[in-house]
Amino acid sequence: MEKTNKKILPILTNNIVQIVIVVIFIAAAYVIGSLWTKVQILEKGGSKIAQVTVNPTGTNQPPAQPKIEMAQVKDAFNKAVIKFGDANRKLIALEISDPSCPYCQIAGGKNKEVSSQAGDQFKLVADGGTYVPPVPELKKLVDQGKTSFALVYTPGHGNGEMGMKALYCAFEKGKFWEADDLIMSNAGYNLMNNTVKNDKSQSGVVADFLKSAVDPTFMKSCLDSGKYDKQLSTDQSLASGLGINGTPGFFINTTVFAGAYSFKDMQSTVDSALK
Repeated sequence: MEKTNKKILPILTNNIVQIVIVVIFIAAAYVIGSLWTKVQILEKGGSKIAQVTVNPTGTNQPPAQPKIEMAQVKDAFNKAVIKFGDANRKLIALEISDPSCPYCQIAGGKNKEVSSQAGDQFKLVADGGTYVPPVPELKKLVDQGKTSFALVYTPGHGNGEMGMKALYCAFEKGKFWEADDLIMSNAGYNLMNNTVKNDKSQSGVVADFLKSAVDPTFMKSCLDSGKYDKQLSTDQSLASGLGINGTPGFFINTTVFAGAYSFKDMQSTVDSALK
């Protein structure tokens, strides 16, 4: 009997090891598959988005960033097409954005659907959460004459070129905020990512979508002219020069908030700049 047990034991041990290895492979495949699915959903601009840690420091202060001089911020402001105010105010706010980027949409505060899918940290105050989207708060400061503001494009998600050019065109007619509200909505997000996808032949679709804000004949003509094609590259260079290669990114003077920070996290920096 003892000899028989000695023969059986190695067989049982090998079987157990094989079973464990198979279980590990299955678990690993599940994890990798889940991560891949999240990445694909985000890249394709689907109805769901993956969660991110916007403030990895766990504090109300932005993580350490390369030192930026005020002259660089003013230069970016002056070279931007979409801007309000001038470079001489105490506070200059820059937004580096991509209309097709889900977290830019969250920061814009007009896309509740995307915000609700991104996790509790992005649940809007109006919906019982604590997140205060920064763009509407910065607009209030612009309207009050307290801050200058500029919007700079960089392709943080990849499908926002037509949306950004439409915003340039809308700014030309004094209708930037109205067009921005539409583009930074869930309908605008889906249009950019699922229909337009940087396709210039979709200019009529974009113009029709924005017709409540901007005359569609003008908008289509503006988009078809290509007059702002080079500005996309100019904006990207401005963003890169400020050390921003993803979206969204916000500058409150020389302090950078890289991510969809709540305005609560920016408030003390804003208040300090306005003293």
